[in-house]
Amino acid sequence: MTNEHDRNPLYAKVEAALAADISARILAPDSQLPPEDRLIERFGVSRTTVRKAVENLVARGLVEIRRGKGTFVAQPKVTQELTELTGFVEDMRALGRTPTARLLDRQVVPADADVARQLAVPLGSLVMRIQRVRLADGVAMSFDETYLPREIGEKVVTHDLDAEPIFSLLEDKYDLPLTEAEYRLEAITAAPEVAQALAIEPGGAVFLIERTSYAAGHRPVDYEKLHYRGDLISFVTRLGRRPRERS
Repeated sequence: MTNEHDRNPLYAKVEAALAADISARILAPDSQLPPEDRLIERFGVSRTTVRKAVENLVARGLVEIRRGKGTFVAQPKVTQELTELTGFVEDMRALGRTPTARLLDRQVVPADADVARQLAVPLGSLVMRIQRVRLADGVAMSFDETYLPREIGEKVVTHDLDAEPIFSLLEDKYDLPLTEAEYRLEAITAAPEVAQALAIEPGGAVFLIERTSYAAGHRPVDYEKLHYRGDLISFVTRLGRRPRERS
């Protein structure tokens, strides 16, 4: 008697076998998928079947086609919960990843309208801007622009920002415990500067998180524009429903 597994289409069997190899890291992230001819020989199927299996793996986000180069195993996505105020280092360590940073630039700049509004400073007043790439296990995950009031920022940049998280510096070194934050999340395409920092094509998908963090008394002390690679991260949250009033 034929069982359900035997009735699966051939492409589904090829897809499942390759997905298992990816899960077991026999096919490691960023490695190139074997050529079509080798897959045809391995599975004893047609070229059409192999291509359908690969199309499905692309749709599942397990592999990606790099124009002019071939088909490669995608980096696994990080799933990050948006349920409390945490920094990148805390998030990645909680997920078992090794977080690092690379400082790109730090300078005093005049506050534009967005920065002035979020930090509650006059338009054009001087603030510290810090630009960094944040990495997990050596892979660039986000390009961060952090804006701090000048008097705080000039203290923060005296530290090694490749190694010391800004949240930790604010709270542990400068007695500014953070109490809450406001998040704004938007899907955008990567500007050239962001794409270069993240090693992706300009116009690639990124999540932009604008986050304003507050100290006691609802004092804004840290405004960030966090550009996360859309192919490497997803965000989840948990929402409670307000009890309905009974009529």
